[in-house]
Formats: sequence, structure tokens, C-alpha cells
Amino acid sequence: MAHIGIDLGTTNSLIAVFTDDGPELINNSLGSPLTPSVVSVDNGTLLCGDMAKSRLVNASGLTASLFKRSMGTDKKFKLGKNNFLSEEFSPEELSAVILRSLKADAEAHLGCEVVDAVISVPAYFNQLQRRSVQAAAKMAGLNPLRLINEPTAAALTYGLQDKDAESTFLVFDLGGGTFDVSVLEVFDGVMEVRATAGDAYLGGEDFTEKLAADLAAEIAEQVGEPDPSVLRKLAEQAKCGLSDKHEVTLNATINKVDFTTTVTRERFEAACQGLLTRLRRPVERCLYDAGLSVDDIDRVILVGGATRMPMIRALVAKQLRKLPECQIDPDHVVALGAAVQAGLVGKNAALDDVVMTDVSAFTLGMESSQTIGGSLKSGYFMPIIERNTVVPVSREIGASTGQIGQTRVTIRIYQGEAPTVKSNIYLGEITVNVPKNKQEHEHITVRLTYDVSGLLDVDVTILSTGITKSMTITALAGEISQEDIEKTRKTLERLKIHPRDMDENKHLIGRIEQCYAMARLVDRDELQNLLYKFETVIESQVPADIERLRGEIGDILNNFESSYVR
Repeated sequence: MAHIGIDLGTTNSLIAVFTDDGPELINNSLGSPLTPSVVSVDNGTLLCGDMAKSRLVNASGLTASLFKRSMGTDKKFKLGKNNFLSEEFSPEELSAVILRSLKADAEAHLGCEVVDAVISVPAYFNQLQRRSVQAAAKMAGLNPLRLINEPTAAALTYGLQDKDAESTFLVFDLGGGTFDVSVLEVFDGVMEVRATAGDAYLGGEDFTEKLAADLAAEIAEQVGEPDPSVLRKLAEQAKCGLSDKHEVTLNATINKVDFTTTVTRERFEAACQGLLTRLRRPVERCLYDAGLSVDDIDRVILVGGATRMPMIRALVAKQLRKLPECQIDPDHVVALGAAVQAGLVGKNAALDDVVMTDVSAFTLGMESSQTIGGSLKSGYFMPIIERNTVVPVSREIGASTGQIGQTRVTIRIYQGEAPTVKSNIYLGEITVNVPKNKQEHEHITVRLTYDVSGLLDVDVTILSTGITKSMTITALAGEISQEDIEKTRKTLERLKIHPRDMDENKHLIGRIEQCYAMARLVDRDELQNLLYKFETVIESQVPADIERLRGEIGDILNNFESSYVR
């Protein structure tokens, strides 16, 4: 049974499969790889794709589009009254219609049943939005094995083409409804995500709306208020035309009056200045989180149909001081990468030498309490795994009971960037019993271990007894069996040893102490500073930083020890 990759897009959706010749797009029944993400109701029948898109103007009240932007919300799309179908549809139900159509196209192409799928999502989708995508997949009869971040999927496509090269590149992914930017490194067949940022509510459709608003004033002055669906079609027509031409002429009959106007690239760009500013900020944040400057970026990759706009390409070139690349069709690249990930999940032999690492797009942490005005106030967020930490990862922090004599502690886990938990996403909780200590607060440690599959292990240890209670949060993962969960947890056990307890780190500390004991007074300050520095980086629990510093200190100690040989 084939594993497929799906790009569930705001404007268009695609499906692909990994073959012996690499990732391959699958065409729909009309011979196109692009299926518009549009659903319509016609006499009790659900239509999707191009058939539904053709009804956006003449049957706008019976047609829904852009519903991906509402994933994870309670919004309902009303598709007129009828006696055959529900009057209102959730974003998940509408997305399921698109996914079911893609599934049928894949089965017709491959000649077999298709169930297992890797589905791409915007990197900046939160837990609720990701869960909505999984729910839509299940409604469509698919098993969502893995959700892959869209810029990561794009990187897989480009990285597979040039996997022997070493480079640092930035993926600028502007789709119809979302914007993501990721920085990645490629070396020796390994593709490692360094940082990701974005805006889940910014995309090409926002540019269309800005131009529509600009046109609306002109139309209203000349021929009266236009129909919203006609106005949007004119704006979309102008936006697409300006990708190839410096100016376009629009002609339409509105309110039974002929209307003509000219739209230039300058006019379009002026209307979108606020959106262009919003695009710059995630790029800056992503570079900052990656610890890189513009000069450290070797390549810039464009992904998403909205990057065809000349103003976007100019913005990217100016901000990153490099000409962006788009050798692969920006509309196709994410689906192709999702197919590569599906091949990796399916253990395709052609991908044995490809390794992909990703990062946690959001911070993971727990609820904490603070003493405010003499009383204990809960509801604060304590980060444990910072955003853009390479996964798999394990981090531990210390905590204590809020009250002396307290006998139970509830640890609530959240995802987000806000300082209070009410503004973050709740993931789960675990309650542990602690000894009734009437003399002092009981101390505990809380360890979070996060895997690339989305499994999140929570381990709470009571220090006075050494007892540990654990739970696994699967809400961030796709469909994963209990057998796979146990297999993954065994793999993660290696990460749950605090760096201070690892043999290689204890050995290095022992070497520093041994060198200190034999050193002359003039050398002891340097050795003690090395010890402080190493113990500090150990407490950060960042494996890459620890390994790097361990190597540097090892070289220093080698030189020191050789200088003391008589």
C-alpha cells in the first residue's frame, strides 16, 4: 500500500507519491496537479475543486473557499438552504471533502487503496490547527501518519536534488493563506532545520483583499457598490496579470454599467505596504533564533504561488541581499517534499542516506505560580523547551510545591509564546502525590521530552523519594499505534539522562579537576573558568552546545597536560 504526500493548501491542494524515480505529482481527473480548495453545494450535491471554483461568482452563497484559514476555530461556513445536506460546514468538514477527492485521484492513478498519508501544514500552525488537519484527514478516510511543516517539505525537495552539497538556506513560503520562513542547513545528506517563524494569517489572499479594497472605492465612485464576489474576481485577475506585466486593464459590467480601469504594479504595491512590513518581521525573527545574519545565508528558496508577485521577489532580494531561487514550481514544491517524507516514513530504500531534522515551532512548558503582593497567584507560563529547539529533545527544570504541607501537585502542560497560560494552548496534565512535609516545600523536577513524530513525554520526579510519574501526550502527533509509541519512548529514554550525568561530561569535569590539582597558581584561574563555563552550558541542556564546548575544552586540556609532561 502506497504512502502519499499531501499539500492541503488554502488556495490549491496537491497530492504526490514517492517512486523509484523520486517524488511524482498525481493529476486530478481534469489532468491538473492543482485542485482548487473550494467546495460548493449544487442541488444537494457536494462539488469540489475546479467545478466548485467556477461557482464562486454566480453561486457565491453556496460556495466556500479559504476555509483552511479557519482551521482550529469554531467558524461555520453556511452554504445555503437545502433538504439534502447540512446547512453549515466546519473547516474540517470542508477540508475533508478536498482530501477525499485527492484520495480518489491517487487511487485511480496508483490502482490501489490509499490510506496512509503525510500531510503538510504551515510551520506556524498551533496544536489546535494541527489537530483540525488530522481530524479532516480521518473524515476523508486517511490515516495521517505524520504532519510535516511546509517549509521543511520544500527543503526536502530541494535538498534531495543537491544532498551532497553543504549550504545554509532560507525557505520563504508565502501561500494563499499562510506565511512561513525557515532556515535550514544541508550537510552530508543531513537536512537540519535551524529555526522557523511565520504568520498563520498572512498570505496571497490578503494581497488580493487589499487590491480589492483599493478598487472598491474607485468602482463605487463611478458605478456604485460592486458585488463582493465580482470585486474579488477582478482583484485576483489583476494580481495574476501583474506577475507578468507592468500594468493590466480591467473591464467589467457592474450594476449594468461598463467599468474600465488600469492597475499598475506601483498602485498594487502601494496598497499592500502594511502586508510587506508584516512579511519582514518573521524573517528577522527566524534569523535571530537561528543565530545567523543575512551574510550567513547561501541560498534563498521561494515557495508558494504568492511568491510569483514581483513585489514579493523584490522584497526578498532587498531584505536578504540575494536573488531568490525558484527552479521548482512554487506551487508544487511542498507536495513533492511531503511525498519524500512519506517515502522516509515508509522506509523507501532510495532514501536510506537522507536524514531530516526539524524544530519545535512553539515553546513547550508548564503552568507556574508566582508570589504577587504576598499571595500565591497561578496562571503563569514557565518555558521548558524553547521554540526552534532541534527535536528530538529533552529538557528538565526544578520546581517546588506552592504550599508547605501540600500533598498533591498538578503539572499542566501548554504550548505557546505568551507569558500567561490563558493565552497559550493547553496540551494535558499529570497529578502526582508528594509526601506531606510540614517543615518545608517539597522539591520536584519536570522533564519534557519531545520527538520529531510529535510525541511529548512528561516525567515528574519527587526528589525526596525518587519516585517518578510519567505520561505521554499524543495530541501533537499524527495517527500512531501503541506499539509505535512504546518503540519511540524506548528511543527517547536515551535523551532523558541529564547532561551532567552523562559519562563523557563527567569524564571531562574529572579531567578539569585533575588538571587543576596539578596546575601552578598562574594556570588555576583559567582551569576554574573552564569548569564554570562547562557546568553552565551543561545546565542549558543543549546537546550541540555541550558537544562543541566539550571538544574545545578537550583540546585545551590536551595542550595543558602535554605542557606538564616532564
